[in-house]
Amino acid sequence: MTDDDSLEQPPAGLTIVPIGGIPEIRPGDDLAAIIADAADYVGGDVVVVTQKVVSKAENRLVEIDTTDPRGHKAIVEDESVRILRRRGDLIISQTTHGFVCANAGVDLSNVESGQAALLPVDSDRSARRIRDVIRAKRGVDVGVIVSDTFGRPWRRGVTDVAIGSAGIGPILDLRGTNDALGRELQVTEVAVVDEIAAAADLVMGKAAGVAAAIVRGIPSSWMRRGSVADEIVRDPQDDLFR
Repeated sequence: MTDDDSLEQPPAGLTIVPIGGIPEIRPGDDLAAIIADAADYVGGDVVVVTQKVVSKAENRLVEIDTTDPRGHKAIVEDESVRILRRRGDLIISQTTHGFVCANAGVDLSNVESGQAALLPVDSDRSARRIRDVIRAKRGVDVGVIVSDTFGRPWRRGVTDVAIGSAGIGPILDLRGTNDALGRELQVTEVAVVDEIAAAADLVMGKAAGVAAAIVRGIPSSWMRRGSVADEIVRDPQDDLFR
């Protein structure tokens, strides 16, 4: 809980800028250095980077049999710690990170034919490295979010969420603060990294080839250490749906 009323102040305004000029990323590329050199940053920026380029740079690519339409299902099961649902070719599973998502995050889009991309082993660590390199090369402190596209129960369509972060608190905890009518908030926690990831996706798109964006104008009170894996993932004992 918090009694810091400054936390509840929303941004006065946001600017979202796509980062162009990032080349096709291949295994072994220094993605952090490429992103650091791709734009001008100011302190307090939040840099959102798509999972796909992080996975490519970290060589989280595996071969699949293109003649077998279900050939990647064994990979999905290998990347899962628990299978929750199956329907046709779709598997809803829990990954080693604790994420519950379709096909354990295994993705066939925007990779070479015959390959599938796996989620990074530790997206929080990936975000920290990008943040550290931007600070070393450009001399500014930024937040970094690694984003991926997830579906949502009971709602059609997909949206981007954060699967890793550095330099920005994943959760804005408003418990103990007051609402506009003076009532104390008891349960309100806002997943601000997910909201920022979704906002950044509006300028990146799914087929535009833009791998990163800057979100500028985030309140300084939101910038802190934190981990998506530790703070966003709900403990099983608190989950009413599993």
